[in-house]
Amino acid sequence: MAEKRETPQLDELEKGPWPSFVTQIKRAGEKNAMADDLLGLLEKSYEDKVGHWKHGGIVGVKGYGGGVIGRYTDMPEEFPNISEFHTVRVAQPSGWFYTSDMLREICDVWEERGSGLTNMHGSTGDIILLGTHTDQLQPIFDDISDRGFDLGGSGSDLRSPSCCVGPGRCEHACYDTLDMC
Repeated sequence: MAEKRETPQLDELEKGPWPSFVTQIKRAGEKNAMADDLLGLLEKSYEDKVGHWKHGGIVGVKGYGGGVIGRYTDMPEEFPNISEFHTVRVAQPSGWFYTSDMLREICDVWEERGSGLTNMHGSTGDIILLGTHTDQLQPIFDDISDRGFDLGGSGSDLRSPSCCVGPGRCEHACYDTLDMC
């Protein structure tokens, strides 16, 4: 990246006793121009006291009706790397059992094609991949589909089924929720 971006407002959020999302975005910004522009836009939002995002509705990929949330900034000239900053949801496996290898595969795809920023288990329980451009959506979908994953739900599409860990960890399970799902 070029010179270090000044973020006095965001720096305040790193001073508390808890881990800060700002620290993580700064770390990602050292390697990724999208994450660096995100820092700038967030700082601008704190200065202006207004969010600089426009929700773009559902952005589709060939053969699938949901899983991508369109997001755009209202300041594309100042922050060109996040003029489009779409969010991709990847459906969780049954019982939310992940392997390290599986998480690495998703992160490898995301570092190549997106901002590298993730959020585990948003409101849908899916893995949330924060920030990519429209031209990367189909390759992302193809890459994660080829690895056996599915996009999660967005909009009015049928949501991916989810289940608790059932007999995988619960001695009181009445039936095999993992098998059912």
